Amino acid sequence: MIFRRIFVFLLAIILSSQIFAKDDSDSLLEDIDIHGFYEVRSGYRTRKDPYEKDMSVMEQRLQLDVSSYQDWGDWKVKGDTIGDLVEEQGDFDLREAYVSSRPFDFMDAKIGRQILTWGTGDLIFINDLFPKDWESFFIGRDTEYLKAPSDAAKISMFSDFANLDIIYTPQFDSDRYIDGRRISYWNSNLQRLAGRDAVVHTDKPDKWFRDDEIAARIYKNINNYEYALYAYHGFWKSPGGQNPTVGKATFPDLSVYGASVRGNIAKGIGNMEFGYYQSEDDQSGRNGNINNSEIRFLIGYTQEIGKDFTAGLQYFIERMMDYDDYKNGSPSGLDRDKTRHLLTMRLTKLLMNQNLRCSLFTYFSPSDKDVYMRPNINYKISDNLAVEAGANVFFGDYPDTFFGQFENNSNIYTGFRYSF
Repeated sequence: MIFRRIFVFLLAIILSSQIFAKDDSDSLLEDIDIHGFYEVRSGYRTRKDPYEKDMSVMEQRLQLDVSSYQDWGDWKVKGDTIGDLVEEQGDFDLREAYVSSRPFDFMDAKIGRQILTWGTGDLIFINDLFPKDWESFFIGRDTEYLKAPSDAAKISMFSDFANLDIIYTPQFDSDRYIDGRRISYWNSNLQRLAGRDAVVHTDKPDKWFRDDEIAARIYKNINNYEYALYAYHGFWKSPGGQNPTVGKATFPDLSVYGASVRGNIAKGIGNMEFGYYQSEDDQSGRNGNINNSEIRFLIGYTQEIGKDFTAGLQYFIERMMDYDDYKNGSPSGLDRDKTRHLLTMRLTKLLMNQNLRCSLFTYFSPSDKDVYMRPNINYKISDNLAVEAGANVFFGDYPDTFFGQFENNSNIYTGFRYSF
């Protein structure tokens, strides 16, 4: 749409005017901060998977974080150089590369590669339609890598009435989804588990300023409760459809409208979040090759139940719309349940002057009858050195449920990180 192009163009002008309107003495290279870490991480599957390697993760990672804070604004570049023994190759992952400025007292602007997030869920995302790296999450990398970067422009405006965030992504940024190269999955076409023998091929929207995304959030704090409204227009972030003619997975058009509230309840913090997922390419729900429209709802509560001991609970429901039409039009093997229920529990205990963190995050679906557990122990030896060990444990009664399909991908891992 033309207004989206105008939005990005005006944002670029604002940032450029702030950068180059200053004296020559305000160099982009002044006052540079450099941080980073070196990390070694290894992990192995606890079950034999005929479609994947026994190693879940085996890599060395060097991250450099270079930033500068100046009168006109800030800039930052952060990237990881990776030596991956599972894929037997080297790689570079540019995590962030942006400039930001405050052109007016009521406005912040940021353009470039950045990590974006909003919403109230704890490892459950309803209105957070920014890319996730599910592969990293399941194989044992640090939880920070669940968030994948976006190439976007963001404007934040502030007022006494409410605050507004607008994020425009000129080219669709999908999730780093499960495709079989690293993690086996349930292949509905083959009606069996698959992995490297049946890598998912996609037809991904990739045209600049045409296959774009726009997201908005209006939020306000009232009596220590934060209320928010959300809107998104783009695509399903992971493959949400199939093109049977060419045999490729697709990313159908998607619009999402939602709301959330978060604040103090008794001795803890409670939250609720809602989202309506409108599948634009199948509004009738009759096309079984495209995700149906859905309603998603989340309620959660977190409280400290002892000294340095915190517990959090969440209940999540995902309900398909137009289910009867979907079922009548669904190809054999693609049927889904109308409603999926999910419960989560997070337990976190800090010990040894808070240098030792023991945590357990558990997903349990009573409707799918499957479970995903994430135990983790992290010990901070010094200000610079930390070690950790953890696991990703999947099990379920059926091989075609969301967590049940990953049962053979259960793994244990260890990590060593030196920060500087």
